Amino acid sequence: MAKTDKDQTIKIKTADEIAKMRVAGKLAAEVLEMIAEHVKPGISTAQLDRICHDYIVNVQQAIPAPLGYGTPPFPKSICTSVNHVICHGIPSDKILKKGDVLNIDITVIKDGYHGDTSKMFFIGEPPIAGKRLSEITQQCMYLGIKQVRPGASMGDIGRAIQKHAHANHYSVVEEFCGHGIGSRFHEAPQILHYYHKDSDKIVMQPGMIFTIEPMINQGKRHLKILPDQWTAVTKDHKLSAQWEHTVLVTQDGFEILTLRQEEAGWQERL
Repeated sequence: MAKTDKDQTIKIKTADEIAKMRVAGKLAAEVLEMIAEHVKPGISTAQLDRICHDYIVNVQQAIPAPLGYGTPPFPKSICTSVNHVICHGIPSDKILKKGDVLNIDITVIKDGYHGDTSKMFFIGEPPIAGKRLSEITQQCMYLGIKQVRPGASMGDIGRAIQKHAHANHYSVVEEFCGHGIGSRFHEAPQILHYYHKDSDKIVMQPGMIFTIEPMINQGKRHLKILPDQWTAVTKDHKLSAQWEHTVLVTQDGFEILTLRQEEAGWQERL
């Protein structure tokens, strides 16, 4: 999301709300698991959107949150960001080809609550540069998640992500950030993926739920927004990658509400 959230009230979720968020998070993860077999050369991002839309609406009996969201209203049910698109790519008739790298961003609403997650995909054999950028970006997300515990500051998340990205000679997009999430798609607080001293003022408490979704660029961090007023691309046209999870602050650490089966044992792989 863009850093424009005006309501700075951080909502601590009740046990009932957390239970609903677990359901929504699981559904969002399942959409990414379902769509994986369809991501291959020759398919369009619009076709991927239709498959996801039908699955969310007809199988999960849920609502695709992006559809009609924002100003101007987002026209599709998922975001598909290809190659140098940083985020908010609008599905189209563009055909995916071998060597493309793709982020699919899913947000579902179930029982009034949101689950939000994204994942990188490779079309055919991934280019070495794209694979490495994707792996480092995923590590950045996980390192950010590992900072989550009661008493820690939001600044700890940004510091860990920025340190790992810069150590690998990548840049961190600063115009977009993670966000609180619950009955609303975007709530306070904003989760910066780079360090800023103001983030140290926000201390994590059990019951907070927010996304961690770093956008890491192969080149410089600078971006531009296309005329559709949604699609963000790198100014230097170099690759960008993003991974996202919805995370709950527990009594003694964290719980990833959108974890996929393929991620089992992720902490041991860091």
